[in-house]
Amino acid sequence: MELFDTHFHYDGAIAPEIIANEASAEGVKYLACIGGDYHSSVESMKFAEVIDNSFFTAGVHPHYAQNESWDLNKFKTLLSHPKCVAVGEIGLDFFYENSAKEIQMKVFEDFCKFGVGMNMPLVIHCRDKENNFDAYNLVYQILSNYVSRIPGFVVHCYTGNLDWMVRFLDIGGYIGITGIVTFPKADNVRELIPMIPDDKLLIETDSPYLAPKPFRGKTNYPKYLKYVAQEIARLKGMTIDDLAFRTTDNALRFYRLKKNY
Repeated sequence: MELFDTHFHYDGAIAPEIIANEASAEGVKYLACIGGDYHSSVESMKFAEVIDNSFFTAGVHPHYAQNESWDLNKFKTLLSHPKCVAVGEIGLDFFYENSAKEIQMKVFEDFCKFGVGMNMPLVIHCRDKENNFDAYNLVYQILSNYVSRIPGFVVHCYTGNLDWMVRFLDIGGYIGITGIVTFPKADNVRELIPMIPDDKLLIETDSPYLAPKPFRGKTNYPKYLKYVAQEIARLKGMTIDDLAFRTTDNALRFYRLKKNY
């Protein structure tokens, strides 16, 4: 079994070698370390530089969109790194609104343009208040202007409804599923799993957040990805080995690593 954690965050609390070795012992061969602002993007780069079969992304999460005046040239340098595989995490978050909506949208568009200019896929964050889909609508509208000019995108940690999932799939998106799928109250996510095409599914931990059962409430790590995979495999009616093969193949294709691995 070879799993690919397509989305985790490195907070520096544990040495990269420990995270990678513990993950490898649990069948996680590949890691994508995700940036959410300039500092975390640099730390993600440093992680990827010292760990085999690990890669990173660079971008500005909507929570941090108005924290500073972003030096886009510095991000261009990060995105040009040989182990950088995508632009992100970028998108819109109207649940917390840590940044003004207008600023979120501007930063999102700026980084979508990076995806076009550098021919890189996008890692998308999309969240809204319960029973409200303004963020989904705007993310969809903005992405629709760029999808024909980028290699692809994933809506990570998807918790929206079926209608929006189908819309994102229809314009070429992948769907990322986290440990939320194991949460007792996440019936809405579990109901979506059988309807995600096998070739459009990515699995992720989003660690150190969203630890799956039986570790819910504790710090999450890439080594726990197998619990996400087990639940998805159960819901799809396939073996975990088959699920691992399919989702890892998807991830290698999405991050454009298949020619090298």
